[in-house]
Amino acid sequence: MTAGVIVVFILIFLAIIILAKTAVVVPQQAAYVVERLGRYSGTLQAGFHILTPFVDAIRYRHSLKETAIDIPEQICITRDNVQVGVDGILYLKVLDAERASYGISNYVFAITQLAQTTLRSEVGKIDLDKTFEERAQINLSVVSEVDKASEPWGVKVLRYEIKNINPPQDILSAMEKQMRAEREKRSVILTSEGVRDAAVNTAEGEKQKAIKASEAVRQQRINEAEGQAQAILSIAGATAEGIRRVAAAIQEPGGFEAVQLRVAEQYVSQFGNLAKTGNTLVIPTTLSDPGAFIAAAMNIIRKAAPGS
Repeated sequence: MTAGVIVVFILIFLAIIILAKTAVVVPQQAAYVVERLGRYSGTLQAGFHILTPFVDAIRYRHSLKETAIDIPEQICITRDNVQVGVDGILYLKVLDAERASYGISNYVFAITQLAQTTLRSEVGKIDLDKTFEERAQINLSVVSEVDKASEPWGVKVLRYEIKNINPPQDILSAMEKQMRAEREKRSVILTSEGVRDAAVNTAEGEKQKAIKASEAVRQQRINEAEGQAQAILSIAGATAEGIRRVAAAIQEPGGFEAVQLRVAEQYVSQFGNLAKTGNTLVIPTTLSDPGAFIAAAMNIIRKAAPGS
């Protein structure tokens, strides 16, 4: 191989190296930080870029996608001095590649530590029973505190989610007993309320029954009284009609003689009853004279008759 060929190969190799150093393709949702002679020169966005050979160099490569960071489990002490293990997931996104490169040496590590310390602080403000209820509030507090601290680093903290809250085993046993007692208490209360409601309903039913029975008795009495009144009125009307007819019959020819005959018959019949065996009576002398008694009765009828 001649010296000329070797030189050509060397030149081709150098050309390849220079091309690799100068031609840069930045993928979508990525940002490259370029330094020129050791100083920040600019940030390359997605696309094709040409750098100055041996002068410009890519120092940092950042993904602009949302990133999920696992926050390891740590021991937190609640306000009532109970130790619980809490872990979670933190979601963040790089907004400024320059500040993310030069604002802090390792923003992922810094944000992870800050999230853990903030979480310990927030859990320490509440009791154990509230930690399960206040998850959403704890998440918001962690995001708020970490986001304020990470703003100078060009990183935006989007949200934080607690994955697990693990109390000690003895605490879990005590909580289980407490929940069992609470369920039994609710069962007893519901049973007693059911018995009470049943008693109230029974009493209300008896009350309504008594009211209905009394109303039925009252209505029955009213109906009987109205029936008796109607009967009395009917009897009185019939009696009055009979008297009117008798009076009218007396005024007709032969009516007075008929009444006289009827009175005589009734006298004989009733006087015969007085003369039954075993009866001892003291009677007026007028009753022993039938003619005088009949004449007196007819005189009364004559005076009572209409037109007399």
